[in-house]
Amino acid sequence: MTTSRSTAPAGVLDRARSEPAYGAFVLLRVGFTVLPIVMGVDKFFNLLTTSPANWEGYLAGWIADLSPLSPAHTMMVVGVIEIVAGIAVAIKPRYAAYIVAAWLAGIIVNLLTYSGYYDVALRDFGLLLAALTLARLASVYDAPLGRPTTSTTSSSAA
Repeated sequence: MTTSRSTAPAGVLDRARSEPAYGAFVLLRVGFTVLPIVMGVDKFFNLLTTSPANWEGYLAGWIADLSPLSPAHTMMVVGVIEIVAGIAVAIKPRYAAYIVAAWLAGIIVNLLTYSGYYDVALRDFGLLLAALTLARLASVYDAPLGRPTTSTTSSSAA
């Protein structure tokens, strides 16, 4: 007895296995979709952080002073932005990856101006480079807005 599978996911996986650059694009797209959403949701539940002050402990004092909200509520707004960024990467990585890179740059500035989080800033710099890599790969594998993908064009011509 054979089981049938959808050809779209199998096609993506087969292509990711056979084309290393496309495989990197898929991995980065999935990563920058799932991880920001998970981190954003956790801004409301504080399950992933071990800081005594939860996520607020990562907020530089000068940013907390600029925000009209409490540090906890500021981090909840950060969480919403992260969730939206993850969804945007899922929908249109060609553009959203640059937004994620800019967001990570802001996080890095926050961490570098707050003593004790230099290791996290360095990790986030690596993530920023990965987001820029996703943006470059998306310029090849994700069609611009208003333009159909190559596979859509070829299938509609038949």
